[in-house]
Amino acid sequence: MNEKEIIEKTKKPITKKSLVNDLKQLNLKGEVVIVHSALSKLGWVCGGAVALIEALQEAVTEEGTLIMPAHSSDFSEPKYWGNPPVPKEWYQTIRDEMPAYRPEVTPTRGLGVTPEIFRKFPNVVRSDHPCLSFAAWGKEAEAITADHKLDYALGENSPLAKIYRRKGKILLIGVRHESNTSLHLAEYRAEHEIKIKIFGSSILKGGKNIWTKYQDIEFNDDLFPAIGKEYESEYKYSTAKIGLTEAKLFDQQEMVDFAVDWLEKLEK
Repeated sequence: MNEKEIIEKTKKPITKKSLVNDLKQLNLKGEVVIVHSALSKLGWVCGGAVALIEALQEAVTEEGTLIMPAHSSDFSEPKYWGNPPVPKEWYQTIRDEMPAYRPEVTPTRGLGVTPEIFRKFPNVVRSDHPCLSFAAWGKEAEAITADHKLDYALGENSPLAKIYRRKGKILLIGVRHESNTSLHLAEYRAEHEIKIKIFGSSILKGGKNIWTKYQDIEFNDDLFPAIGKEYESEYKYSTAKIGLTEAKLFDQQEMVDFAVDWLEKLEK
């Protein structure tokens, strides 16, 4: 949707003030919340992503913690690239020449404008995983992003698991469950068939860019819409109109546990 179409759909400007009022319906104060959003679905927002981020911060407050994925999928093993792929003869050059991941510099990819701007906000910290990092602001930001291991990046040593242990929330604003990163945690925990792959990224070591290999599972987010739909049919969750779109707030522990059971039943 282009800006002209967004303006035509919006009866009056969406502002930071109106977003704060909308978000108050969800009682986010003091919560640990991972947010996935589609800015264009809100309508025409005065101040764009900056207004949305500031509204979320005001809703959560410094006593809570606001988290967003900050993934940089193009800083990864080139042989797995598919959108678009690159020629095989380029692989080694990419490995040798790829700039090292640096939290303050490396851009996000494929997540939209809001996470990209959020990672650069004052007092936002970002985890050290070169491909699957998270950015966070608030009381638990340092703890949630610290010590993000290379191997199994969305598993038990990940920010997702730390959100789980803190009884955090998942907030979807104008997006569906295919964007719900927390469901990857269930992929690690479920007793089902998984494939382990070797990945790689450029890491800064001793002032040099070093291509470093690590292990992780092959993710399958194709199942997430079905998991989310069934969860919503069985469990209670909160909703609110945010701008022109619907927001849904879920209990992360409950949803991840449900997804673990769902994946295990699928294997039987």
